[in-house]
Amino acid sequence: MRARADLTGRLLRVLRQNLPRYVLGAVAVIAFIALWAFVSWYLQDTGSPKAIYVPSPARVADAFFGSFSLLPGLEEITMWDLISSSLGRVLLGYAIALVIGFPAGLLMGSYWSADALGRPILEMFRPIPPLAWVPVFVFVFGALWGPVGIVFLGAFFPILINVMFGVKSVDPSLVDAARTLGARRRDIFVKVTMPTTIPYLMTGLKVGIGIAWMCIVAAEAIGLRGGAGLGYYISLSSLQFGLWPQTYATMIVIGILSMVTTGLASLLEQRFYKWSGMK
Repeated sequence: MRARADLTGRLLRVLRQNLPRYVLGAVAVIAFIALWAFVSWYLQDTGSPKAIYVPSPARVADAFFGSFSLLPGLEEITMWDLISSSLGRVLLGYAIALVIGFPAGLLMGSYWSADALGRPILEMFRPIPPLAWVPVFVFVFGALWGPVGIVFLGAFFPILINVMFGVKSVDPSLVDAARTLGARRRDIFVKVTMPTTIPYLMTGLKVGIGIAWMCIVAAEAIGLRGGAGLGYYISLSSLQFGLWPQTYATMIVIGILSMVTTGLASLLEQRFYKWSGMK
C-alpha cells in the first residue's frame, strides 16, 4: 500500500512539473486536427477532385481502430501483424547498427590510425541516402534482410559519428589528471571517456531510431512485394486500392511507434544517468 502511494505521489509530481508542457502539446495537436478537418471539409465542399486524398480525421480514426481487426486489401492480416513485421526489422537493423557503430566510434575517436583508416569509407558512404541502396539490398539480401540492411545504414552513421565526437570531446586535462593520480588506461576509459561519451551516444541512439523508422517505411514500400509491413501497406492501400483513410491510419501508427521507441531511448538515458550518478 505504501509503495503504491509513493508511486502515485511520484506520478503526481511529474504531472505537476510537466503540466504546462502537456497543455501546450495538447493545444498543438488540437490545432493540427482542426486545420486538417477544415482542409478536408473545404475540399469536399468545393467538389475538389483532391478531396479523396485528404479524408477527414473522423474517417481516419475509424480506419485506425478498425485496422486492428481487419485490413482491407490484405486477407487474414491485421495491423498487429504489420507492426510485428516492421518492428522486428527495425529492432534487428538498429541492434546491428549499435553493436557495430558504438565500438567503431570509440576506436575512431580514440586512435588516429583507426580514424585515418575509417574516415575515407565514412565520408564516401555517409552522404549516400540509405534509400538509394534499396534495390541492391532487396535483390541481394531478400525481403527480410534487405530492409534490415537499410535500417542498419540509416541508424549506423548517427551512432558512429556521435560516439566518435563524444570521445574526441573528452577534456585532455581530465585525462592528464587521471594519469597523474595513477589511473591506468582501463580506468581512464571507464571513469573519464565513457561518462563524456554516453550523452553523445544517447543523442545518436535517439536520432538513429527516428531515421530507422523512415528507412523501414520506404524500404518496405519500395522493396516488398506481397510481404507484410507498414511501409508495404501504405504503398498498397494508397497506390493500388485508393484506401486513403487506411493509408493515413498506418502513417499514424508509424508515428506512434516512433514516439514510443524514442521515449524508451530517453527513459534508458535517464536511468543510466541516475545509475551512474551523472545527474
